[in-house]
Amino acid sequence: MNKKTTALTTEQYKAIITTMKEGSGFFRPNERVATALVLEGNLGLRISDIVKLRPCDIVNDGGRFRLSIVEQKTGKQRVFTVPLVIQQYIENYCLRNGIKHSELIFPITTREVQKVLARVCDYLGYEGISTHSFRKWYATEIYKNNGYDIALVQRLLQHSSAAVTQRYIGIEPQRIEKAIEGHAELI
Repeated sequence: MNKKTTALTTEQYKAIITTMKEGSGFFRPNERVATALVLEGNLGLRISDIVKLRPCDIVNDGGRFRLSIVEQKTGKQRVFTVPLVIQQYIENYCLRNGIKHSELIFPITTREVQKVLARVCDYLGYEGISTHSFRKWYATEIYKNNGYDIALVQRLLQHSSAAVTQRYIGIEPQRIEKAIEGHAELI
């Protein structure tokens, strides 16, 4: 994990994806990379796993959609539910781009995604953002929106301990700051 990589804010996430889809005078629109990053930010997968996805990896399992992968980095099996809105987003993307059921959704490399993201971030003036920032954003949003349940986020990311997850999403410094601020007692 790159320690300098920060989690995105929701505003940064939206600005990056919108700018990437629309393009600018400095770079062409890139729906493929934007869609890959949307999936990373909404499924919590690493970009190395996103670029290996095929439509057939997402299966309808009794009205729910499930994704089963072996993570590139860890070699761990990961099976989880794909929200319907994300499954439809993927399906529509594949239909628009003529991607067949067994083909790669994103026939690009991790490095290509990183290059396009770097160009967009330079254009927007963002620093410390990499593809991994999208996974960190996912983790942070899940943490905040689910009662600050670190164990839940640990399970989702398949981290070895809650301490690893806390460092990963950067909550330790926030907790320390809050504790210091909450301690001030003047007479």
